[in-house]
Amino acid sequence: PEEQVQKKDRKPRKPPKPEEQPPQMDTPQMDSPSPDADSSGLAFAADVGDSMALEGGGLALEGGDGEYLPIVKVAPVYPRRALQRGIEGFVIVEFTVTKQGAVKDVAVVEANPEGIFEQAAMDAALKFKYKPRVVNGEPAEVSGVQNRITFQIDG
Repeated sequence: PEEQVQKKDRKPRKPPKPEEQPPQMDTPQMDSPSPDADSSGLAFAADVGDSMALEGGGLALEGGDGEYLPIVKVAPVYPRRALQRGIEGFVIVEFTVTKQGAVKDVAVVEANPEGIFEQAAMDAALKFKYKPRVVNGEPAEVSGVQNRITFQIDG
């Protein structure tokens, strides 16, 4: 006697969209080791808090509109030469968040010391991912986003 097995399509239901976006929280300083650092105890901090330029009078919370939000922050690769010499510093990068939440047009605004960390900071910024800004229900590009990337040796 053959048994018949009925298959049921089980697809998770999407949760309903929230009426309002939750209020934006201050982003805490992150201390996480760099992934390519041969476990040498490096720290990376990304400060996104007050560096947003708000156009049009601030955050729009009604109708599903909202400001861009960081989703993925990639730690930069600590330049080997700087690590060997014990050099620490920071780079402020400026970029555009695209409608897809990717990063493009990365430029260095300030670097201290100059000529050491710029490329590593730009490479890391290109890997950042954002929830794009939503205006009138449509994703919108955001230019002039600044982010400070700190290069610090722990220990």
